[in-house]
Amino acid sequence: MSQIDELQLLNKIIQNGLITPVFQPIYDLSNGAIYGHEALSRGPKNSALFNPDALFSLATKKGLLHELELLCRERALSRFAKLELEGRLFLNVSASLLSSPLHQKGMTLEILNNLGLDQKRIVIELSEQHQYDHNGLSRISVKHYRDMGFHVAIDDLGVGYSGLRLWSELQPEIVKIDKHFIHNIDKDEIKREFVRSILSISQRLKCILIAEGIETQQELDQLIDLGIEFGQGYFLGHPTDKPAFSTHPYLKKQAQRRAVFEVDHSETVRSLSRVTPTVQIDSHLDEVSNLFKENQDVHSIPVLKDEKPVGVIRRHQLHELFSTPYGRALYEHKSAALLLSEDIIVVESNVSLSTVSTLVTNQEADTLNNEIVIVHNGKFLGTGSLRDLLRRITELKIQNATYSNPLTLLPGNVPINQEVMRRLSNRENFHVAYFDLNDFKPFNDYFGYSMGDEVIQLVSNLIKNIIEPTRNFIGHVGGDDFIVIFSDDHWQEQCQAVLDQFAHQVRQFYTQETLQAGGVWGSNRQGEKVFHPVLSLSVGVVDLRADQGLNHHQVAELAALAKKSAKQQGGNHLYIQPYQSAYSRPALQKQS
Repeated sequence: MSQIDELQLLNKIIQNGLITPVFQPIYDLSNGAIYGHEALSRGPKNSALFNPDALFSLATKKGLLHELELLCRERALSRFAKLELEGRLFLNVSASLLSSPLHQKGMTLEILNNLGLDQKRIVIELSEQHQYDHNGLSRISVKHYRDMGFHVAIDDLGVGYSGLRLWSELQPEIVKIDKHFIHNIDKDEIKREFVRSILSISQRLKCILIAEGIETQQELDQLIDLGIEFGQGYFLGHPTDKPAFSTHPYLKKQAQRRAVFEVDHSETVRSLSRVTPTVQIDSHLDEVSNLFKENQDVHSIPVLKDEKPVGVIRRHQLHELFSTPYGRALYEHKSAALLLSEDIIVVESNVSLSTVSTLVTNQEADTLNNEIVIVHNGKFLGTGSLRDLLRRITELKIQNATYSNPLTLLPGNVPINQEVMRRLSNRENFHVAYFDLNDFKPFNDYFGYSMGDEVIQLVSNLIKNIIEPTRNFIGHVGGDDFIVIFSDDHWQEQCQAVLDQFAHQVRQFYTQETLQAGGVWGSNRQGEKVFHPVLSLSVGVVDLRADQGLNHHQVAELAALAKKSAKQQGGNHLYIQPYQSAYSRPALQKQS
């Protein structure tokens, strides 16, 4: 198509409104809920200007960007309202549009009012990819939209040299990290460091951070591990003109898994509780002073009303009051309410340490206090200190790191044994599935240990994605051995799904030549050349009943025997140890 034809098509698009809005979802990565949708625009299908890059590039070149942008905005708002989409709507806006005679002040607000949309749901994206002028127009743009009640976002942070300057000058409510920093972030430590720095700045400025361009599960998992709260990209959802996005299943499952892990493995704040002297709200300050003298290691005393804490009196505040001329004489018979500090953290005793840590760190720096008041059903139980909280969290992190597999971060042998013992002591019926790769050593020898680690991560991800997390426990014994402890009645279907997916996806690790050959040649322990087929996965499952009186060592032996039987079958095979034979072995009966 010639330039003249393209210009005629562009004019036709603008005059006849031939724009189709499409929407890409933005998800809350912590739970999979829809946070919002970014509106994008497409030209007529099967035309040279269908692609947005071609469409907007030509409009910019021909001086028609503002006309096109206003049309896209009106179409996006109308479609968003008609579809009744969830969350916020993100609109791309060029700052220079405000200087255009085409732009009428309040026109967007008028459209919203006609559509019945709340402007608080609209986010105006100002992109670094647009050329900002040097006369403060960007700041004018931000003020203009903020005055009308919109939120403002910087798009594509990191594309241009001026990103941090814009961030500091415009102080947007939302910042979107450019996809350059997201691509292969799971493999690039430098990109991870950049994102950590951006995240740190956003937390200090209380700014929402969105990662753009998430295209793989590995990138998503890495971003979640880094603490990024929101994201969008092809892995989460492609732009479409007929969106029907809901809670993202993968993110929801990951959230469930984290919740289960926290319940099963977290320690509650009750472990920090110490017996502490208290006073009533109508107690006199001389009584408080005497308690401080009798308890030199106590720095604050909780004040109660009907057994419930209403605040604290801090040692240094009482000391300052009594140190003034005639201070003690004037105030010692005044009630504790006079010096009551209500800026305290009160938590129920069953709250996890990680949750308490979040509450503490969310305090303003100038009001950060040392004491944590612990209650049970609202009634005072004891107090904990910030120092004890930090020390215990550090100890638990070290413990978790020690007990978790460093490659997959799944629980290792100690947590696996603890989970088995817990279920045995609770007299539960459950199944134990032992997953193990066949011919893994020859694969490592042929392709290298780095590729071997990727295969192990594949097995880990398949198990984590397919196995229902709310009732089942997933562990990594080490190497290529995994354990799943099932309470789920659908354990067999889930095991088979892992085998089917593995058989399909493992082929990506082989060259075309080795796939055609059906495997690789390698040396056995005797140094002889042996042919090893394409990697396969064996699963041995043992049925365990509450009335068998077994210990975790016996359970481990039974699972290993089931795995051995599965490997003897060859290929991707699921072997289920029959219930009777599982418990009729003389060796196990003797051990019992």
